[in-house]
Amino acid sequence: MEMFSYPFMRMALMATVLMAIIAPMLGVFLVIRRQSLLADTLSHVSLAGVALGFLINVNPTLTTFLVVVVAACLLEYLRMMYQTYSEVSTAILMSGGLALALIIMSFSEGSSGVKINEYLFGSIVTINQSQLVILAVLAVVLIVAYSLFRRPMYVLTFDEDTAHVDGLPVTLMSVLFNVLTGIAISVMIPIAGALLISAIMVLPAAIAMRIGRSFQQVIVVSVVVGLVGMLSGLVTSYQLDTPAGATITMLFIVIFMVVNVMKFLTTKFNKK
Repeated sequence: MEMFSYPFMRMALMATVLMAIIAPMLGVFLVIRRQSLLADTLSHVSLAGVALGFLINVNPTLTTFLVVVVAACLLEYLRMMYQTYSEVSTAILMSGGLALALIIMSFSEGSSGVKINEYLFGSIVTINQSQLVILAVLAVVLIVAYSLFRRPMYVLTFDEDTAHVDGLPVTLMSVLFNVLTGIAISVMIPIAGALLISAIMVLPAAIAMRIGRSFQQVIVVSVVVGLVGMLSGLVTSYQLDTPAGATITMLFIVIFMVVNVMKFLTTKFNKK
């Protein structure tokens, strides 16, 4: 295709494939653990890291990593404190992260506001070589971690009490998962945008859960759906000259609606 004759579009293609592996795999665990808002929460907190980087003139990716690690640990602490009302922890951090980002931005020069807007909405066609390398490393780490710790994560995801009985370090595993998710989000935010990052993590997982019949199938289907949606969205955004992140999100929503309608019709037909 003509669009891939441009070097920046080939970079965008590689980034799309890597993100289609990373985001849905993490998204499945988030959805099953009823932590779908975690992606939104950490994306808001990540903005504080971005703003801090611009304020002190340091690479925003580095400051975002640090802020996200602290937020991931704090999130698990709040979740354990409010076990019956787990959504409280996400609400506190989400609002606090955004408030902190706005305060830090107020101390920065006017030009930083434009840069922050780039992180809010993202741009997959402006990805650079270093971001691509980080995405590739993250994808490898995630695949290896899933291969080695699939059973412990399966138990932790579905029943933390059983995980405790099995002697698994539940708190440590939860914190590490939150940190990994936060790092993935901080890497993908400049590409997908803070406002849409949760969509590319949660929607493929939600679609896969309507199709897959087992946990393993849900993981595989979510990655396939992620690849189809993100690649289609990238091509469509180029052809229509629309924002890539928004186009990908809308395609995922269309796929979600189609799958649910087909599921409903199939169920009605089988009943008859």
